[in-house]
Amino acid sequence: MSETLERVESQEPTAAPTSRAWTHLLIASAFEIVFALGTNGSDGFTHFWWSVVTVAGAVAGVYFLGQALRVLDIGLAYAVWTGIGAIGTVTFGALIFGESLTLLKALCFLLIVGGVIGLKFTSAREAAKKA
Repeated sequence: MSETLERVESQEPTAAPTSRAWTHLLIASAFEIVFALGTNGSDGFTHFWWSVVTVAGAVAGVYFLGQALRVLDIGLAYAVWTGIGAIGTVTFGALIFGESLTLLKALCFLLIVGGVIGLKFTSAREAAKKA
């Protein structure tokens, strides 16, 4: 037991490569979309299987977000997680639940995508400066 504890304590929390952290963040974002869509489909948790999807999406999303946070800053990761989640939720909400998707909404989503891309490149530059 103590050997396992020593091994865990000796590991750096930022040991995962940055690319893996971004992959974890994208997976977390996908589960964020599943969580949001499941919440809508559960109709206040009155539909069992939609409720199961909601809980599973939430747990998996937070797990993968936590993995990404081992390397990425919280401000960056949370902004990307919620941005991708918002875009995906609106897009799939329109496809699955028939919610409206206007041109103005689409333009606003492009702004979010631009912000997410900007944050990614900013973090890459900062990481390169530290190396």
